[in-house]
Amino acid sequence: MEKITLGYAMTGSFCTFDKSIREMARLRSMGCELLPIMSENAYATSTRFGKARDIVSRVEDIAGKSVIHTVPGAEPIGPKHLCDALVVAPCTGNTLSKIALGITDTPVTMAVKSQLRIGAPVLLCVASNDALGASAENLGRLLNRKNIYFVPLSQDDPENKPNSLVSHFDLLPQCVELALSGKQLQPIFR
Repeated sequence: MEKITLGYAMTGSFCTFDKSIREMARLRSMGCELLPIMSENAYATSTRFGKARDIVSRVEDIAGKSVIHTVPGAEPIGPKHLCDALVVAPCTGNTLSKIALGITDTPVTMAVKSQLRIGAPVLLCVASNDALGASAENLGRLLNRKNIYFVPLSQDDPENKPNSLVSHFDLLPQCVELALSGKQLQPIFR
């Protein structure tokens, strides 16, 4: 993992931020250079899971860089080859659907578009309460897209949230290595 520059994008699945940040720190400890990116909501929204400024500070401390949090800031990622691969962790159902439909209205969706534009890998670490509901068709669309990889996922609470899927964040390092070789970690659904 040394000498790999990894774009690390976060969207608003706030309840998974601790898992995501833990994996970000692990990837950094494995030698990855990190380019942090956050959607406007992830960057500016304080929730019961933490104050926005504290979360941003943690991310910047781990990465050693300022967070990209604007669409214009994310646009050069692909053309300037700023990262070898891009991870979206967490990737909400909203962001998943925007990526599937080519909507580019957040720093994260712009980073994804910019990365795909140069044929570089994008890994989606889904955390969504509607991944098996309204977002399911877009999940299916992305499963067939070139250069899109998924961190394997499972239903996190089938009884109480039957449409919810959450990726296994702890598989991120393995998924990054495989995606850089053009391979998807299997099985995707666990």
